[in-house]
Amino acid sequence: RLYDMYGHEGLKHSGFQGFSGTGDIFSAFSDIFEGLFGFGGAANHNGPRQGRDLRYDLEMSLEQMAQGFTAQIQVGREVACEICGGSGAAEGAAPEVCATCGGQGQVARAQGLFRVVTSCPECRGEGEIISDPCGDCHGRGRSYEQKELSVQVPAGIAHGQRLRMRGEGEGGQKGSPPGDLYVVAHQEPHEIFERQHDDLYRRLEVSMVQAALGRNVAVGTLIDGDQPLDIPSGTDTGEMIRMKGLGMPRLRGSKRGDMYVQLMVKTPAKMSKQQRELLEEFESLGDKTAAPEPVPEPAAQGKKKKRLFGRG
Repeated sequence: RLYDMYGHEGLKHSGFQGFSGTGDIFSAFSDIFEGLFGFGGAANHNGPRQGRDLRYDLEMSLEQMAQGFTAQIQVGREVACEICGGSGAAEGAAPEVCATCGGQGQVARAQGLFRVVTSCPECRGEGEIISDPCGDCHGRGRSYEQKELSVQVPAGIAHGQRLRMRGEGEGGQKGSPPGDLYVVAHQEPHEIFERQHDDLYRRLEVSMVQAALGRNVAVGTLIDGDQPLDIPSGTDTGEMIRMKGLGMPRLRGSKRGDMYVQLMVKTPAKMSKQQRELLEEFESLGDKTAAPEPVPEPAAQGKKKKRLFGRG
């Protein structure tokens, strides 16, 4: 608007020094669009770049997750070449600044109102040309290595949680810091226990006599060995008993979750003659002691029926 009203002088007096002639106005506007929409680049893409982060999936048992352990893992990664120090040039040589892009790693061309910026085709965006490459890394400045690492897995870690190991990712470029390594916990299936957050669930078979009379039995836990469990008399199959504080350790804190035992009443498939006779006797005793349900008498004809609830 100032340019339309006052021309170049109006822009100068307003403090704008973006261009000195009409031929540069489009390049000035292209810089504005680059800042707003990311077209082109004032950013230098051939500068130092931090190394990439890496991920390692670590399989572990439920016992290991409950108690914590130290895992030894092998990680493959790219690091700076030890021979050339990451420069990519042979000993005694040095990279040369690309003459095409002037070391920027990018070239620009005008296209209508915009300036299109692309990677330099000569140096492939690096800004440098290596005429005498390193014989070990062939000019890449990076080499591949396998490194053994010790991972401290804390007690109470859950499936899917990550452990961050700073600086153990891929090496940075041109002296920049390396990335990080993220170790992701994966729980292996367990034959007995099922985990839900910090609680554990398991099933326990009991005999029908134990369920009927009630007994104290030993039940196996994940990390505390066998523990006593009181089975109430008259327990039905499927009932759950809570054993407080025998679950998983909490990752942040000293408390633990609970363990829930689901009782499964087992009926014997084979019985001796004496066992069968005892069960039949028990059945007959149950029939005698059961009180018969009263049968209501038929109301006499012509008499008013009694109301069961209230007078209304």
